[in-house]
Amino acid sequence: MNSNWFKIIMKFMKVKYGKKLLLKGVPIIFNKNNAELKIGDNVTIKSSFLSNLVGLYSRTIIVTRSPGAVIVIGDNVGISGATLYARKGIIIGNNTAIGGNCKILDNDFHPIDVEDRRRLLRNNHGGDSNLVSSQKIVIGKDCFIGCNTIILKGTVIGDGCVVGAGAVVSGKFEDNCVIIGNPAKVIRQL
Repeated sequence: MNSNWFKIIMKFMKVKYGKKLLLKGVPIIFNKNNAELKIGDNVTIKSSFLSNLVGLYSRTIIVTRSPGAVIVIGDNVGISGATLYARKGIIIGNNTAIGGNCKILDNDFHPIDVEDRRRLLRNNHGGDSNLVSSQKIVIGKDCFIGCNTIILKGTVIGDGCVVGAGAVVSGKFEDNCVIIGNPAKVIRQL
């Protein structure tokens, strides 16, 4: 099911998108005031169960959570039932495929320090971004990110990399690597 009507809502939220954006199902997209969310040309975002038969657990979720946060999705990118959640930044290069149910999270969501967590709870989850650790994520061009992968804050994945299904990825990886496991490690150069 094509959900082109959702593009009207995206324009209202100041989401910039290029030519031939294809929405299969209805994603959840939220762009915070004073944040930037940019989607390139010829991007496909799949959000319905039947749009990817790997078995999507939810619709695609793309969120800039803090003022100043940036999400940039390059040209010819495919995303299936994934979550991209940025307090700082997530950059995805051209020609990259993000497999079903991936989580790309540039922050910890909650403070590690117990007193800071208590402070957030007392403030009814006020979302004090100063208490939550965030670091930009960069995924290079021509990458394939396997289904159910989790990419954590501060990760840099070079061009042409393949990330195996279910990997938990943190750190910096050179171009043209095969990355698998929990914690993820390079098993082969391409």
